[in-house]
Amino acid sequence: MDGGKCILQLRGVRPFLSDKYDITGHPNYYLTADADSRNTFDVEKYLNRRMKLKSSEKYTVVEA
Repeated sequence: MDGGKCILQLRGVRPFLSDKYDITGHPNYYLTADADSRNTFDVEKYLNRRMKLKSSEKYTVVEA
Protein backbone atom coordinates (compact mmCIF):
# COMPACT_ATOMS: atom_id res chain seq x y z
CA MET A 1 0.00 0.00 0.00
CA ASP A 2 1.19 3.53 -0.75
CA GLY A 3 2.58 5.41 2.27
CA GLY A 4 0.20 8.29 1.62
CA LYS A 5 -2.89 6.07 1.88
CA CYS A 6 -4.65 4.38 4.80
CA ILE A 7 -7.62 2.13 5.46
CA LEU A 8 -10.20 4.06 7.45
CA GLN A 9 -12.74 2.25 9.64
CA LEU A 10 -15.73 4.18 10.91
CA ARG A 11 -18.63 2.74 12.85
CA GLY A 12 -21.56 1.94 10.58
CA VAL A 13 -19.52 2.24 7.36
CA ARG A 14 -17.53 -0.39 5.50
CA PRO A 15 -13.72 0.18 5.65
CA PHE A 16 -12.45 2.32 2.79
CA LEU A 17 -9.17 3.57 1.35
CA SER A 18 -8.38 7.22 2.06
CA ASP A 19 -5.55 9.72 1.75
CA LYS A 20 -3.64 10.40 4.97
CA TYR A 21 -4.16 13.83 6.54
CA ASP A 22 -1.10 16.08 6.74
CA ILE A 23 -1.13 17.24 10.38
CA THR A 24 1.45 19.95 9.71
CA GLY A 25 -1.30 21.88 7.89
CA HIS A 26 -3.64 21.90 10.90
CA PRO A 27 -4.08 25.29 12.62
CA ASN A 28 -3.26 23.79 16.07
CA TYR A 29 -0.19 21.84 14.92
CA TYR A 30 2.05 24.19 16.93
CA LEU A 31 0.50 22.77 20.13
CA THR A 32 1.74 19.22 19.47
CA ALA A 33 4.95 17.60 20.71
CA ASP A 34 5.92 16.99 17.08
CA ALA A 35 6.15 20.74 16.53
CA ASP A 36 7.88 21.58 19.82
CA SER A 37 9.33 19.15 22.38
CA ARG A 38 8.30 21.50 25.22
CA ASN A 39 4.69 20.44 24.53
CA THR A 40 5.39 16.83 25.54
CA PHE A 41 2.98 15.64 28.23
CA ASP A 42 4.73 14.81 31.52
CA VAL A 43 2.81 11.97 33.18
CA GLU A 44 4.87 12.06 36.38
CA LYS A 45 4.13 15.74 36.88
CA TYR A 46 0.43 15.15 36.20
CA LEU A 47 0.15 12.21 38.62
CA ASN A 48 2.00 13.89 41.49
CA ARG A 49 -0.73 13.94 44.13
CA ARG A 50 1.31 14.84 47.19
CA MET A 51 -0.51 17.08 49.56
CA LYS A 52 1.18 20.38 50.21
CA LEU A 53 0.25 21.71 53.63
CA LYS A 54 0.65 25.33 54.59
CA SER A 55 1.58 26.37 58.11
CA SER A 56 -1.71 28.28 58.48
CA GLU A 57 -3.91 25.23 57.72
CA LYS A 58 -5.41 23.06 60.47
CA TYR A 59 -5.29 19.29 60.09
CA THR A 60 -5.77 16.13 62.17
CA VAL A 61 -3.26 13.28 62.18
CA VAL A 62 -4.97 9.86 62.22
CA GLU A 63 -2.94 6.69 62.72
CA ALA A 64 -4.22 3.64 60.89
